[in-house]
Amino acid sequence: MAILDTTIVDVIVPKLTGPLASDMYGVQWIITSYMIAAAIALLITEYLIKRFGAKYIFISGVAIFSVFSLMSGISDNLTFIIFARVFQGVGEALIMVTSHIMIFAYFPPKKQGLAMGIFGLGVSFAPALGPTIGGYLTEYYNWRMVFFINVPVGILLAISGMIFLPKDLNLKRINFNFISFFWISVGTIAILIMLSKGQQRGWMNDSLIGALFFISIIGYLFYILSEMHSKHTLIDFSLFKNKDFTNGILIYFFILGFGMYQYFYLLPVYYEHIKMLPTLDAGISVFVFAVFIGIFSPLAGILSDKIGAKKVVLLATLIYVLTSIFILPTLNYYTPLHQAQLLTIPFGIGMGLFFAPVTVLLLQNAPKEKGELAIVLMDYVRFVGGSFGTALATNNMEYFKSINFSHMSELQNSEFVMSYIQEFQNFLGITKEQALASFGQYETFMSYNYGFSSVFSSAAIWGVIGSLFTALLFVKFKPIKEKN
Repeated sequence: MAILDTTIVDVIVPKLTGPLASDMYGVQWIITSYMIAAAIALLITEYLIKRFGAKYIFISGVAIFSVFSLMSGISDNLTFIIFARVFQGVGEALIMVTSHIMIFAYFPPKKQGLAMGIFGLGVSFAPALGPTIGGYLTEYYNWRMVFFINVPVGILLAISGMIFLPKDLNLKRINFNFISFFWISVGTIAILIMLSKGQQRGWMNDSLIGALFFISIIGYLFYILSEMHSKHTLIDFSLFKNKDFTNGILIYFFILGFGMYQYFYLLPVYYEHIKMLPTLDAGISVFVFAVFIGIFSPLAGILSDKIGAKKVVLLATLIYVLTSIFILPTLNYYTPLHQAQLLTIPFGIGMGLFFAPVTVLLLQNAPKEKGELAIVLMDYVRFVGGSFGTALATNNMEYFKSINFSHMSELQNSEFVMSYIQEFQNFLGITKEQALASFGQYETFMSYNYGFSSVFSSAAIWGVIGSLFTALLFVKFKPIKEKN
């Protein structure tokens, strides 16, 4: 329910400009505010779990998410819905960390892979399912249903959690480093706003984007200084002394955040704007590969229990990298729809095999008392990496469109083009200006079409980088012997 909201809202955002009396740049804050709030709330979740227990933080997260889903649904202006989305993001952070921790704690080691595989159904299946559900609810009901649908689910979850979830017995009073939290929050807020608004404002050509970049560096720098001089740190970086944990985080950051999240963003755009499908039909096309995410997530968990998480991570990485390099870049306007749907299935398989073993790998290589922190770090890099990935995809679409437009213009014979436009004008009985405008739109469309291959190929680079860290999982380093 919570992760679904990260993509289901993407579909309805263009349709909110009228009801909320805003432009596209304004309604984009509905997505940005949610991501920022969730990323910041993650950083305080470990403290809350150890202080109050996973059960009550989980139920609180569900309640917050559900109440403010209702508030988002009844919103009639942009300010109110952004306010509600901030608290929805806080609710998601509480839900994600506590649910991970409870599942891993309640299942014996030999069943943890299967448990995470089933849990991975939601985590990896939901983002791909979002465009389908969002398109259906918007087309046949109302955009408000995207938010209202969370309310009955949330009520059922809260009641079930109170009845069935066991109480936490090992509660602790731990110190919380508010100074470090403040500075890392400043850095996170600045970098997420920069990434979400960079393409709109022109990246480093815009003074606000430059200022946000500078603020993010200052925020993270002061965070590091605070941690170095604090008795009680916000994040225990001793976790990264474990090679497998470090590689697991980097795999998650590059393959999921920078790589897979680009395809989550690009594939619906491809179906809607290149194949020119209606929103619902585009969602159904996305659902084709999403089904395979659902099928292979539990299978990945079972394999993790049988042959080990590392080997399954390797298998998922190989399938994903090969798909992103050799299959997805072949998609264009001329690809038949059924063929395009079939060609995305290997991506769904790789995605389905990915989440459960990486999560198991991270939690098995973190001390039991640091499990909450391991999940916080994992979800934090998912948000930041996903924001980077989406920003890169958006930037690359415009960049490669411009390059292809320029190349097409350079290759054109101006006399032949003007002769063609004259014939086009006479055939349709339109003015010369209308004929030129139509031809310009055609050129723009074709430049997007040819550019998409390069965008897909660029996204594949990050999967290749992530695969290097997958390979390092199987490299054994000899300990350095100290000399007397």
